[in-house]
Amino acid sequence: MAITQKEIHENAINHGWWEDKRPVPELLCLVHAEVSEALEAYRRHDDVHMAEELADVVIRVMDMCEAYGINLESEIEKKHKINKGRPYRHGNKRC
Repeated sequence: MAITQKEIHENAINHGWWEDKRPVPELLCLVHAEVSEALEAYRRHDDVHMAEELADVVIRVMDMCEAYGINLESEIEKKHKINKGRPYRHGNKRC
């Protein structure tokens, strides 16, 4: 069974992280911090911690989405459909 964003958010509430509504910039900085931790784990050749930090990224995003009424699963499905219709390496970008 997949863990839902509702379960993730309820756990965050139960652990005291939502006594007050948290601002979007703060939450996005926390997501960024988790991504940076994943990068540092990668640089240390620490695949176990990299995987853990990537899980933290998703947990932070799911928590934020539930708090702000965003149906993340629906948004991913919509965006994936858009991405599937894009040309090969659209935008001619380097990466």
